[in-house]
Amino acid sequence: MTITHPLTKRARAPQTAHPAAPPRRSRGAWARRAPLLPALIFMIVVTQLPFVGTVAISFMRWNALDPNNKAFAGLQNYKNAVTDPELRSSLLTTVTLTATVVLVSLALGLGLALLLDRKFRGRGIVRTMLITPFLVVPVASALLWKHALYNATYGLINGSLTWLWSLFGSDSAPQPDWLSSLPLMSVEASLIWQWTPFMMLITLAGLQSRPVDAVEAARVDGATTWQVFRYLTFPHLRRYLELAALLGSIYVVQNFDAVFTLTAGGLGTANLPYTVYETFYQAHDYGQASAEGVIVVICSLLVGTFALRTVSSLLREETR
Repeated sequence: MTITHPLTKRARAPQTAHPAAPPRRSRGAWARRAPLLPALIFMIVVTQLPFVGTVAISFMRWNALDPNNKAFAGLQNYKNAVTDPELRSSLLTTVTLTATVVLVSLALGLGLALLLDRKFRGRGIVRTMLITPFLVVPVASALLWKHALYNATYGLINGSLTWLWSLFGSDSAPQPDWLSSLPLMSVEASLIWQWTPFMMLITLAGLQSRPVDAVEAARVDGATTWQVFRYLTFPHLRRYLELAALLGSIYVVQNFDAVFTLTAGGLGTANLPYTVYETFYQAHDYGQASAEGVIVVICSLLVGTFALRTVSSLLREETR
């Protein structure tokens, strides 16, 4: 007769199957994302549906001046847009305007950020005053430059020239019409004034995230201010400078207010958004304007893709 140990019986006892637990993780994820659903629906209705409509119209031959000649045109509108000399000229103007505004405002913003990174009395007031131009409405900013600064009769620039010449006993101060003599430079100056605070804020945030220990160690080792900037500060700011340049490019490419208010697109200052405006509201060619608008959006998306990559790389560096 064999004796079986009770532990063996327990080990040989059949195990009862337990029902599978419901997937709580998926329910929790849905509960966290559900409050964002109304905002997502609103964004799709406001932004994506009009863009889909614009894409559909861009393949049509639709001119309000000839309503009976509305039909499917295929890629003809895009072909006309690519071969249009005015659009190519506006593309060159857009590139020139964007590059000048972004580079100059980035350099000025970096210099102001380096100054504001130092401690001095009244730094908060100075910082607030330097940020103010970015908070001004773009149309109001353009009107301010057009009437208060550029006006040939009562503008501040010509008034300053008159006062400066009077110090030397001369009454024949130059009184140029800035919007007529230097139209593109006038638009660039107003946009640089508006976008320099934006560049300053991003670079200042990068300066304040520097490793202080490395800077202090470099100064203890005898490094000069230029060497600290060249070998420590500038490499650290490279990602922030790229981000500021890309974000500034996205907004300046789409700028319409300054061109429309200051020069009305004349004298070689018409950029891509203003050209689309002329095609839509003056030529009433809805199909052609939609095709040009899609081209502008595609160019903006290309720049925005690089901006998102730069932001993601910055976030990865901050989480390390």
